[in-house]
Amino acid sequence: MPPLQRYPTPDELGSRAAALVARRPGLARLRRAGTSRAGSPLWLLSVGRGSRHALVVAGPHANEPCGGATTLHLAERVLADPALHEGADVTWDLLLCLDPDGLRRNEGWLRGPYTLGRYFRNFFRPGFLEQPEWLPDGAAGAVLPETRALLGLQDQVKPFFQCSLHGVDVGGGFVELTRDLPGLAPRVARAAARLGVPRELGPYDTLYWPALGPAVYRIPRPRRAGLAAAITEAAVESTWFHPHRYGTVTAVVEAPMWGVAAVQDGSALADPDGALRALSRALRADTRLLKALLARCRPYLTGAPDAGRLLAPVDDYLYVCPGIADAWDPDTRDRVPRTHPLPSLTHAHLTALRLAARRLALRTAGLLHQLVRRAGSDPAGVLPELNRLIDLWCADFRDGCGARWIPVERQVAYQAQVVLDAFDLARRRAVRPSRSGERGGWGPPTAVPMHRE
Repeated sequence: MPPLQRYPTPDELGSRAAALVARRPGLARLRRAGTSRAGSPLWLLSVGRGSRHALVVAGPHANEPCGGATTLHLAERVLADPALHEGADVTWDLLLCLDPDGLRRNEGWLRGPYTLGRYFRNFFRPGFLEQPEWLPDGAAGAVLPETRALLGLQDQVKPFFQCSLHGVDVGGGFVELTRDLPGLAPRVARAAARLGVPRELGPYDTLYWPALGPAVYRIPRPRRAGLAAAITEAAVESTWFHPHRYGTVTAVVEAPMWGVAAVQDGSALADPDGALRALSRALRADTRLLKALLARCRPYLTGAPDAGRLLAPVDDYLYVCPGIADAWDPDTRDRVPRTHPLPSLTHAHLTALRLAARRLALRTAGLLHQLVRRAGSDPAGVLPELNRLIDLWCADFRDGCGARWIPVERQVAYQAQVVLDAFDLARRRAVRPSRSGERGGWGPPTAVPMHRE
């Protein structure tokens, strides 16, 4: 198949996978692993017939479409190289999109042209409780059919390796691991350098997490937490850790859409407290402005199509922003309960925090913009102000932060290479379950049977 020049839609993912299976029916199979809330199929493309399983999950976040294209690219790579399936005794299970309903809501920008303004005016990502990888009530309390389908798949195939494919709208690439994979960081560096993808050396997502190497981070063990901690720290119960009992290592592979070179600047800040105060003030000001716009237009939105679905993430973002500002501000952060203090900040950290604050504001403004458009009228007169803010904040990303579009084929090539590198390291370290039926563990390379090496 030719390289993808744009992101595939959910229907295109299924049709391209079906065409691949038609070409290689002996090695590739396509089946429905579940059904979404709106009745869309959750397609699982399996390649190879090995006794061990590598599970790759694309599209867990609706606004991060690179993963679907990456699964198709991986399928082609695996089919072309028997060492990746027959030689490794591995079956690759590729879930093409975990949230196809959410992906369809992004089709206003999905086909391009790819500009920041078009992206944020058509952005959709559901509220926290509707994101299928999170388990706010634990696995037993999972209610979303997409979540239940993924949990069932994990329990069925018991993967030694799992990859969750995510995207960074503006920033750089990085990897999060549930178990260490020594040697991954230099491989990520090589892939990033070859494909011109900046590595994010201080991502906001991993601000309080240990680093395993440049752009590689260790995900803390899950814990029960409130909504704010779940959104800002992500160290909560999730499908990333659910298969841990089987000896699985999960790699969350983040690939950027717009790259920002400054996210890989590891030099020290001259005045970190001053920079954090300025960031906190700006985030509070943006939040006040957006709350006022929401208050003006909310009475007119109740009858808009999908108003509840679009308002949920708006309310989530506006709920967490004041706490985030307090956690960054040297004058207030001591009052915010944290399990870990802020690390010593570099220019990379500061850039990531600046991008995170601006991202929260832009997502909120973009969702409000859609709400008003769908309502069919603007009696509160907020659309001109929303358009002005979106244009202003996108210009800050582009001109102030140096955000530059990374072509889809390079995003895919980078993400696929990182997956293959992590897979190679994981398969060398995975311990096969014993014949007694005990669950697999995680040990040194010498624990792998020699004939598997």
